[in-house]
Amino acid sequence: MFGAALFLQVLLATAAFAIPTSKERLAERVARRAARSHLTQPKQLVVRPVTEEQAAGNTTHPEFSSNWSGAVLVAGANTFKSVTGTFTVPTPREPSGGSGTHSASAWVGIDGDTCGNAILQTGIDFTVSGSSTSFDAWFEWFPDFAHDFTGITVRPGNSITVSVTATSLTGGTATIVNHSTGQTVSHTFSGQPALCQENAEWIVEDFSEGGGLVPLANWGTVTFTGVSAGTSSGTTTPAGATIIDMEQNGRVLTSVSSSSSSVTVSYTGP
Repeated sequence: MFGAALFLQVLLATAAFAIPTSKERLAERVARRAARSHLTQPKQLVVRPVTEEQAAGNTTHPEFSSNWSGAVLVAGANTFKSVTGTFTVPTPREPSGGSGTHSASAWVGIDGDTCGNAILQTGIDFTVSGSSTSFDAWFEWFPDFAHDFTGITVRPGNSITVSVTATSLTGGTATIVNHSTGQTVSHTFSGQPALCQENAEWIVEDFSEGGGLVPLANWGTVTFTGVSAGTSSGTTTPAGATIIDMEQNGRVLTSVSSSSSSVTVSYTGP
């Protein structure tokens, strides 16, 4: 009896040591990010059956994606030259019943919807693991991985403006301004895979890391304000943009709306 009790104590102690803490899980994620495993993917469309009402043209409905939620403007090639938006950094939470590390990313970009050859984008990742949170400011020209900016700190409640500008089909800039700290960072691209300049978007994404989608964080609500997309003939807004809701495993996880001045992306999952 004593031997069995001692064995059980040793087993429980071993199991306790084997379970990583929230800080350890967060450190593992930071290490993966340092290895440039973060990747924003083009929109992954979720195909749904068309209802009789939709087929008759009697209702409007959003598109559904397994990784994107937000608003996208779609036009012909060589249309969109820049995209900008400002949002308040949310405090991410683990979804109801969830444990471990969960993340999401808010960004603006050019292409990735009807054109998946390349995406010029920049944004903020937010990650939660237990009681620990972290935030990363990044830039990316897909199909390359995301790269973190240095020289900028991000905290919940900060007011952030994210902007991208395509100076050509293969070059441009990504800029992030933290109005709360006065910090500005920018990266210039050249010699990249060619954009189509067909899409301008304001997105909250379940991004890829290590070959698959990361467990999704509950970000509450992200509202992009001061939103606009530059074209060769002026500027336009997300009014009338295509709305994209995130759907995973048959469950819609977001609610999205847009206007001439804002795009609001709310998490409605568990």
